[in-house]
Amino acid sequence: MLVWLSWVGFAQTPNKRLILKDGTYQIVKQYQVVGDRVRYISAERGGDWEELPASLVDWAATEAWAKAHAPGAAPVITDQSAAPSGNKEAAEIDREARAEREEATPTIEPGLRLPDLDGVFILDTFRGEPELIDVRQNSGGLNTGTPHNVLRAAIPGSSAKQLITLEGYKAKAQLHVNQPVIYVSLGDGNDSKNDDEASQGALTVDTHGASSVKEKHGQSSPTSRYAIVRVQVKRETRVIGATMVSMLGKSQPSVDIVETTSEILPGGHWMKLTPKQPLDIDEYALVEILSPKEFNTAVWDFGVNPRAPEAKNAISPVELAK
Repeated sequence: MLVWLSWVGFAQTPNKRLILKDGTYQIVKQYQVVGDRVRYISAERGGDWEELPASLVDWAATEAWAKAHAPGAAPVITDQSAAPSGNKEAAEIDREARAEREEATPTIEPGLRLPDLDGVFILDTFRGEPELIDVRQNSGGLNTGTPHNVLRAAIPGSSAKQLITLEGYKAKAQLHVNQPVIYVSLGDGNDSKNDDEASQGALTVDTHGASSVKEKHGQSSPTSRYAIVRVQVKRETRVIGATMVSMLGKSQPSVDIVETTSEILPGGHWMKLTPKQPLDIDEYALVEILSPKEFNTAVWDFGVNPRAPEAKNAISPVELAK
C-alpha cells in the first residue's frame, strides 16, 4: 500500500497558519496579537496588515500546527487506514469535537460564523459587507461584567411613568440596516428550572418606583420571548416608559413595539430573532419577555443609522481556505 507522508518544516518558506475555530485557516507571513485583535499579513494577498478578532482563532490548533511543521519535525501520516489505532481514535474524537464546534459556531454568511462566546450579536451590513456586532447588555448603570443578566420585574400597568433609563443620547452599537438579524446565545435549558435557586441569593435593585427585581447571571432561555422597543431619546438619556413595557404581553400593534420571530438554530446553542417589520432610523432596545407577567429590565440597546461609522471590533467574514 502506498502511504503518503507529508514532510513538514519547509525551509524555503516562513509562512504560518492561523487556524480558526470554524476549521478554516489563514496562511500568513507573520502575525501579532494586539489586545483582542490579531494583526497579520496574508501570504496569499500580501499588502497591508489585516485584522480579525483573537476570539476566532483556535490557538491550540495553531500552536500544534506550528510545532508539527517546524524544521526537523517527524512526518505526518495522511493515510488514516495506515495509522495506528490510537491515531484513528484521536481522529474520531477530533471529528466529533469539530462537529460540536460547528454547531456552537454556525455559519450565517459565507466566511462568517457566530463566535464561540455568550451574548447577543447582530448581523449588520457596512459598505456591502456583512458584519457581526457584539451588543452589550445595558441595565441602567448596573454593570456586572457578565454577558447576560436577568433583572426580573413585573410588567407594569400604564399608571407608572418611567421604568428604565439608559445613559447617553444614543447606544454604542449603531446599525446600518433596518431589518437586522439578531442572534442570542442560549443556555443548557436548566436556567428556568434553577431560577428560584438562583434568585434566593440575588441582588435586589432599586428601580425608583418600579416593581422589585432580582438579578441572576446566565444565558438566555429558549422559552424567552423578545421584542424590540423604540426608546424615547432625551437630552442625555434614553428612556423606556412603563406604558410602553405594559404593551409587551399584548397583541395590539404599536409603532413603538416591534415583535420578532424566533428560530432555534441546529445544536440548540443560538436563537435567531428577526423583526417582523423594518425599523426606522431611531434608538431601540431588545427586551426579553420572561413570562406574560415578567420582563428583564437589563436590555440590549442599539440604534439604526445608515450614516454611522463602522462598529468597533465588528466581526468580519474570513476568506475561506481553498
